[in-house]
Amino acid sequence: MKKIVFSGVIVLAMHLLASAQPDRWQQRVKYTMDVHMDVQTNQFTGSQTLVYTNNSPDTLFEVFYHLYWNAFQPGSMMDSRSRELGNIVYSSGRRGGQEQRDWDPRVRDRILNLKPEEIGYQKVLSLKMNGVPQTYETDETILKVRLSKPILPKTSATFQLQFEAQVPLQVRRSGRDNPQTGVRYSMSQWYPKMCEYDYEGWHPTPYVAREFYGVWGDYDVTISIDKRYLIGGTGYLENAAQVGYGYEVPGTKVIRPAGDRLVWHFVAPNVHDFMWAADPEYHHLVRRVPNGPVINVLYKNQHNDPRQDTLWNNLADAAVVVLPYIEKTFGAYPYKQYSFVHGGDGGMEYPMSTLINGPSLGTAFHEWMHSWYQGMMGTNESMYAWMDEGFTTYAEGRVSAWYYREAARLHPDNKGLQDKVAQDSTRLPLDHAGSYSSYFGLVKSGMQEPLTTHSDHFNTNYAYATASYSMGDMFLEQLGYIVSDSVRDRILLEYYRLWRFKHPNASDFVRVAEKVSGVKLDWYKEYWINTTKTIDYGIDSLWEQNGKTRIRLKMVGYMPMPLDVMLQFRDGTKEIAYIPQYSMFGSKPRENYTMSWMEFEPWRWTDPTYTFEVNHRLTDIKVVEIDPSQRMADVDRKNNRLELNW
Repeated sequence: MKKIVFSGVIVLAMHLLASAQPDRWQQRVKYTMDVHMDVQTNQFTGSQTLVYTNNSPDTLFEVFYHLYWNAFQPGSMMDSRSRELGNIVYSSGRRGGQEQRDWDPRVRDRILNLKPEEIGYQKVLSLKMNGVPQTYETDETILKVRLSKPILPKTSATFQLQFEAQVPLQVRRSGRDNPQTGVRYSMSQWYPKMCEYDYEGWHPTPYVAREFYGVWGDYDVTISIDKRYLIGGTGYLENAAQVGYGYEVPGTKVIRPAGDRLVWHFVAPNVHDFMWAADPEYHHLVRRVPNGPVINVLYKNQHNDPRQDTLWNNLADAAVVVLPYIEKTFGAYPYKQYSFVHGGDGGMEYPMSTLINGPSLGTAFHEWMHSWYQGMMGTNESMYAWMDEGFTTYAEGRVSAWYYREAARLHPDNKGLQDKVAQDSTRLPLDHAGSYSSYFGLVKSGMQEPLTTHSDHFNTNYAYATASYSMGDMFLEQLGYIVSDSVRDRILLEYYRLWRFKHPNASDFVRVAEKVSGVKLDWYKEYWINTTKTIDYGIDSLWEQNGKTRIRLKMVGYMPMPLDVMLQFRDGTKEIAYIPQYSMFGSKPRENYTMSWMEFEPWRWTDPTYTFEVNHRLTDIKVVEIDPSQRMADVDRKNNRLELNW
């Protein structure tokens, strides 16, 4: 047995890391687009000039574009896959055993039933590179271009294309005439978008269900539309004085052009996508964070319900309240504005904005936190959905909990807030209990798949959702258990500092975590991400020997973990027996100063049992409990706690 002496090793490691920056090349784009929308036919024409910079060491002989809206046609891959999964009926522990179909309820078989005027499409009418016409072919949602002249390393090429599109009836993320919100246009995935090329090559991922991957760059977008419409979304509005409609600059005279159309001009620097939405009945709320960004909220009160006005105003106010906490915990927000825009089919993140179908604060916080875990990190969501949705779910949990505690502190007479905070305080692990419950249900169902599975290739939507959202959330919560919560928080800030705008992968995150914590964590990634092995530890036996108590633990599951074992004595005192995992080649700092802390020798994962000894008589012990914080995803907690009734 040895006592922990926590030195400044971690602080020193952080200092040494300060000058280290990852050096990974990535491509660059610069879009200039002009769009003319016809609100009668729900069609538009567009021109696009794209300056594409090849920063790779490779010569490119072809390029690929996404044409996402071609998915909204009967018989498409999205339609076929949705209906196929709808034939799967399952029962999960999470749902209380109730049988349900596995399809995404937002899609179901709706695409199959779209009429010609309701489908979506994107058609490239002409395409040139540096003024020379190119040969291209469309394969549903992917456009392949065979270049007449290759793009050499460290050079740029300019692509010019003309395209036309029809806005689909709102099905998934994008669309028109949303039946739930009444919003006319949710314009996401609306333009021909260059696919990403990285160290793994091209990523022409067809639009089957979910997740995106984009090239960082600058957008200059001009939209001509019926003058009754208000537009919000990605970017900064450059001509607010001309279009007005709530965007007027104070003290500036609004001069609108004659005619029945307005031209909106947006620019967005260093983003990997561009979304906009439009409706003639949008309300526009504005909040300004002190020394921070402008918060825009655009919503449609379809039924003129005063309660909706209140809820949307509350959302705008909440955004101002939580941003300082967000930036302190996860890093600074780098843009000058963020917009919550009513539309879409739930909540869907885009740079500098989100489409959100209602004023739910939980959903709003989730989508905003995507500005960090996807908006700034830009991981390949198709391969690392858990680093996008999971990290965002983790951040949402912390932000929501902080907000409600802060609101309860500021409004002690609000019984609803006090009850919510009291209820949350009983959950373990705090703020993330829903993810643990979902994960345990998935394990029980037998439908779990490794997190390395491509997001479109999961056998069920159920397995995908739980893996990417819940297990990704738990990855960070358990990381706090392994290295301590305080070190985990430093890891998140260092990850932000090193990898924003650089497309990190799972190994990149783990290396940051190892450098900051000073322990090896490749084993954690291997077991939690690459396999479906589960954690299950139990208390085997206790006995007294020479006036001391020996405690034997057993490893029932196949995933090793370090252990916190809490001992509660009859006199009311407690102590933690900390047992590192051998594969860590190190240990975490002491976390709990309210009770004694003892560190023992590491547990080798090859040993099915582990015995340690404490300086107490057996009759002094009242409770032995493995992981009292319940941050460890032990699938069977019944054998984690032993109460001795003397």
